[in-house]
Amino acid sequence: MLDTLTNILLTTVLYATPLILAGMGGLFSERSGVVNIGLEGLMTIGAFTAAVVALETGNPWYGLIAAIVAGIILSLPHAIASVTFKADQVVSGVAINFLALGLAMYLVKDIYDGAGQTPVVQQTLQKVAIPFLSEIPVIGPSLFHALPTTYIAIAVVFISYFVLYRTTFGMRLRAVGEHPHAAETAGISVVGMRYIAVMISGALAAIGGAGLSIAIGSEFNQTTVAGQGFIALAALIFGKWKPFGVLGAASFFGFAVALALIGQLYGFTNYVPSEVLSMTPYVLTILALAGFVGRAEAPAAVGKPYEKGSR
Repeated sequence: MLDTLTNILLTTVLYATPLILAGMGGLFSERSGVVNIGLEGLMTIGAFTAAVVALETGNPWYGLIAAIVAGIILSLPHAIASVTFKADQVVSGVAINFLALGLAMYLVKDIYDGAGQTPVVQQTLQKVAIPFLSEIPVIGPSLFHALPTTYIAIAVVFISYFVLYRTTFGMRLRAVGEHPHAAETAGISVVGMRYIAVMISGALAAIGGAGLSIAIGSEFNQTTVAGQGFIALAALIFGKWKPFGVLGAASFFGFAVALALIGQLYGFTNYVPSEVLSMTPYVLTILALAGFVGRAEAPAAVGKPYEKGSR
């Protein structure tokens, strides 16, 4: 029984990690008033860049750093289109998704002689054990003997909470997402704050994607991200645009993945088709949004282009 609980918690933490990171990225962007449907694309470019750089350098940490840079760079077209040119933010985000996957797969085929995926990354991020705590039954192997990206994700949640609610920067960020005209009157640059928020979003989502290719997995292909950016967006909404809400929602969706995988491991496919188990996380995502999105209050100015001087 303990082994089963340990496996479920271990798998939950493993698959919740990229969702937490991408969800927190979306949190910064949307708290500033910019919808970021492009989380999927930002995760994709992060996963691709991390795998390629880790392969070429033999160092997964270089891959992680490169992924952050790539995520920031790819987030800029979305910021330029949405903030500067006031384009439809949803359309811009969808374009980022298509651009990222198309560009990544083209470069994979170009770099690796037409292959549909990168070679296996031999040097991946390895689990780090915290002395004594990692020996606690059930939670020890899951929470205190984890991948570096898991520790980063947890740290990001706490740091984000402090930044958003305890610092001047966070107050300004939330102000431009709620009342941009009042913020501008108070001397806050709405455009500048939104650019910064979107770039933070790109960096965090890219770290989540990097974890999929050089931590949880060991290669990049067309299905590496496989919709997890959209689940992260659902976790953001389900978590009501709050750091710990995102943590809880992402953990819930990670738990759904764990149930599907553990169910297959323990022979549930003898009673339920494997396809039904595989679609469980996505069904729960839809049900969660259908049940809670109506009661979730988004930042007042999210999705609304800012026109200086307008009312």
